[in-house]
Amino acid sequence: MSGCGAEQGLITVDQALELILNQTKSLMPETVELNQALNCYLAEDIYSAINLPLFSQSAVDGYAICAESAIEPHTEFELIGEIQAGHLSELQLKAGQAVRIFTGAKIPFATTTVARQEIVHVVDSTRITITEHLNANADIRDVGEEISVGQILAKKEQPLSVGAVASLSMAGIQTVEVFQYPKVAVVITGDEVAKTLEDFATGKIFDANAPLIHAWFQNQGQQVEIFHVADTEAAVKTLLQHLSQSYDLVLTTGGVSVGDYDFIRPVTLSLGFEQTFWKVKQKPGKPMFLAQLEREDASPCYLLGLPGNPAAVYVGMQIYTSTLLNALQGQKQPPNWFSAVLTHDLKIDARERFLRMSASFDQGMLQVKSLSKQQSHMLSNLMQANCLVRIPAGVALSEGHIVQGLFIN
Repeated sequence: MSGCGAEQGLITVDQALELILNQTKSLMPETVELNQALNCYLAEDIYSAINLPLFSQSAVDGYAICAESAIEPHTEFELIGEIQAGHLSELQLKAGQAVRIFTGAKIPFATTTVARQEIVHVVDSTRITITEHLNANADIRDVGEEISVGQILAKKEQPLSVGAVASLSMAGIQTVEVFQYPKVAVVITGDEVAKTLEDFATGKIFDANAPLIHAWFQNQGQQVEIFHVADTEAAVKTLLQHLSQSYDLVLTTGGVSVGDYDFIRPVTLSLGFEQTFWKVKQKPGKPMFLAQLEREDASPCYLLGLPGNPAAVYVGMQIYTSTLLNALQGQKQPPNWFSAVLTHDLKIDARERFLRMSASFDQGMLQVKSLSKQQSHMLSNLMQANCLVRIPAGVALSEGHIVQGLFIN
């Protein structure tokens, strides 16, 4: 096969991802308040300093009872008081006694079981009877039954989801050590960006890349700074030199190929960055570029150069930017590809392709269907797409073939 994808020196998608994972240094950890740690990755294991529950407590609104054995219907008990949740009580039960209790309240000493209020008949202010058979230890949450002191709660590199934050909070954790989220600058290159419809008369186009990248980071719960730079070597050099000293990651769009105005790669290398890779055997997004700089304080700055076409930018964000950001936060794992059944034939191509597709379940089987308008300058099919699917290089695929993909937002 000949053509664009067959040129010498291209690396595969998996090789590019492996280089990212192997050559990216994790950022230093920092201590943050737990309520500020959502979606961060833990930099250390967390162990419980307490039992959960902290004390034996009632699982229901009802009555704490002291009985010598299982309780039969119509058994009567002396009612000696009440205990509300969150209140301490010095009440102690003796055989034949009961106390009114509420969900989460600490059960009094000598409690043998709890009777939910639905099976209790209140005779008067000092007497109750049980209306159903009741076993010992019913509806009691025993101290430490969920978590015991010293038990591991969360492991290093674990992402802090909403549920993880809630779980740690319940265990009394108030601060956590996490990997820093990278400080990211986004550079949009080019003189062709239109701001009004009238600008089209001069050959300009509307910019999709800046809104795309801003929305992508916003979806991650993160903010980034976006800069625009003209297609001149001096302007590119001045901006990149400044950003490389202040940001952990500089993300650029455009200017990474071999055109007369593609200054990102030569300028980056002139500033002391070392190239990790350039040009990946994929479509869209072949001229993908990654380099790293070791600053005077030994901290790294990474530059990931995405091609200028918006579909290539989108693919680059979903696959390479995501992998790099995770690696900077201690997550050295490749993308989590799913497997699905292709519903139609696909032609051969010299490069591995990332096609925007629609994934759906049919009788419990995940299936994917390609969408039209896949060219690298087109984005309209993202209105229907919910995944990117990897199509291997050099082979024609037929209906029923198993392919890999990533779900997208």
